[in-house]
Amino acid sequence: MDTKELNEKLLKQMRDEQDHYREWLVSLSPEDILHHAYEYAVREDILASLGWMDLEDNLAQTLLDCDKPLQDIYDRWENLETSYMEIIWDTIQQQAKDAEKLKENDEMTM
Repeated sequence: MDTKELNEKLLKQMRDEQDHYREWLVSLSPEDILHHAYEYAVREDILASLGWMDLEDNLAQTLLDCDKPLQDIYDRWENLETSYMEIIWDTIQQQAKDAEKLKENDEMTM
């Protein structure tokens, strides 16, 4: 199998895993579904990322050999220290600053 075929096979395996997760998820109560919404979204992002880029053959094969590669990747992601909340805070501040500038410009043109 070439690189593209290995990655396509891995993506299919992980999509199947996500389909099973989704089937389980929709069987839950609405409150429980909301509790798992972040996990579902991140898992979808993992699939999207894998769809955009190809892993090296040996790495794709290693993940193919795992029982639940998508869950394994999500678990690793969940344990990473990221600057996600800092990025959210920076976005809030920048939006407020931009809105303030627009408000000042509107007041100057009146």
